[in-house]
Amino acid sequence: MYDSKKIKLLLDDSLLILIMATLACCGLIYEYLLSHYSARILGSVETVIYAIIGIMIVSMGLGAFAAKHVKDAFQGFVVLELVVAFIGCSATLFIASIIGFSQTLPHLIADTYQIPADVLPVGGILSKITWMSTRLPYFFAFILGFLIGMEIPLIARIRETVYGYHLAHNAGTIYGADYIGAGIGAAIWVMFMLHLEISQAAALTATLNLIAGFIFLVRFRKRIRFIKVMLFGHLLLTCLVIAVFQYGGAWQRHMQNMLYLDKVVYQTQTPYQNLVFTQRQLGGGLAPIYNFYINGRLQFSSLDEQIYHEFLVHPAMQISQKHDNILIIGGGDGLALREVLKWHPKQVTLIDLDPNLVALFKTPEAALPDFLATKIHQLNQDSFSDPRVNVINDDAFIAIDKLLQQKQLFDAIIVDLPDPSHPDLNKMYSVNFYYRLAHLLSMDGAFVIQSTSPFHAKSAFISIAKTVKAANFSAVEQYHQNVPSFGEWGWTIATKSGGSPSQRLKEFNKIDVNTNWLTKDLAQASFIFNRHFYDNINDIKVNYLGTNQLYQYHQKAWERETELSQ
Repeated sequence: MYDSKKIKLLLDDSLLILIMATLACCGLIYEYLLSHYSARILGSVETVIYAIIGIMIVSMGLGAFAAKHVKDAFQGFVVLELVVAFIGCSATLFIASIIGFSQTLPHLIADTYQIPADVLPVGGILSKITWMSTRLPYFFAFILGFLIGMEIPLIARIRETVYGYHLAHNAGTIYGADYIGAGIGAAIWVMFMLHLEISQAAALTATLNLIAGFIFLVRFRKRIRFIKVMLFGHLLLTCLVIAVFQYGGAWQRHMQNMLYLDKVVYQTQTPYQNLVFTQRQLGGGLAPIYNFYINGRLQFSSLDEQIYHEFLVHPAMQISQKHDNILIIGGGDGLALREVLKWHPKQVTLIDLDPNLVALFKTPEAALPDFLATKIHQLNQDSFSDPRVNVINDDAFIAIDKLLQQKQLFDAIIVDLPDPSHPDLNKMYSVNFYYRLAHLLSMDGAFVIQSTSPFHAKSAFISIAKTVKAANFSAVEQYHQNVPSFGEWGWTIATKSGGSPSQRLKEFNKIDVNTNWLTKDLAQASFIFNRHFYDNINDIKVNYLGTNQLYQYHQKAWERETELSQ
């Protein structure tokens, strides 16, 4: 009799420890899931991720303190798991719906009262609604963290109630299960959940919560009141989880599409980024305009991408002595590559981290609607199909070391990366990176980098030039041009020997290849800035690897623009 009781007690304790590990697994996935999704829709990736995780950790501590006010640990635990499963499953849907509504509300009011599109009502109460909607992720992070924080104290109390006496090593056992479960959750997130739609990942995680709560409910049913109500709650939530898994992605995409001014015609999530195409119908027989976004930020518009890419590529190509071997870093859409191929190189090496992105632009018919695939073929002119092009899908920060080991030299190097809005991108704008690229560049070649907006992110723009100069390039200059979709945009160009880029450009009568926008005179004029533009250059710092200086400059500019737009 004594042995059977001991075995029963051991089984109950093992069950509680297993439930604790499962809940810790779910808690970490919720933490990653909410921070990942929030960063995607709010744009400021690194800041949002760290803020969400920080808020959840603090609120978990507050939840642990609050757990002492739950009188019945058994009853409280069952209810807690129902609430956690509900919020964890539906939080991203709530966020997407309310943010989508706040974005469309000004348009609804304008349509109702015939207000012109260029004077949309966005101030007053509407700006407050927008501001509040963008804070929702932090609100849900706090609530979810607070509830998750109550789990450990409740399980600890339940264990001691089951044993009937104080357990000396109760905290160590519970926290051991918690840490191991969290580690398993991290592995599940990286290897499995990260490749699912957010709503499906949330639904599967909530399913684990429900299963853990249901097993607990069944095993300790004699200690739990309102058993039928609790079972009915599990049934309702099971139906909700199934619905979210099945239809949540479509609903979320529909709500997320409201964040874009134009109709979303395609979107996908790769392991590295969220890709979105939008379409704007102009009417009057005019061709539609297609915009391409990565993580919510515009990368190009079919309306004016040629302005950007001609300014990026041709000044550097024009002043390079030879055009046989060219290196492009980034540019996975093939548009800069299209311009490079006009110079008839013998070989072009393009390094881009995301193979899914390159595949989308190399064979668009495999994934995109026919009308969009046709447009992509027109835009990049099948540049990836050219036999002279060698694509390397790797982190450029690492890939260039392999090129150095191979003792390769390039006649021109073109860096077409997204803005340094993330520390992982910041390293691609560092002295370390540029110094190694300098060793890949021939002495008579040119090096050019897209350098964000000199108007909206002036400090970041100037910092890029100072960073290139610190990497031992002899002549470093910057130039700019208005690209309607982006506003004022800038580039940094450098050489290792001879005259400055602008001086070398003066030696030519014209741009030696066909262009749709750029002329030699227009290129030369782009090197001129307003009188006081560089007045504070001595106050702006170089971006060394590990300092995240450029990321901070860019982040401050982004936050300032966001505040002004609200």
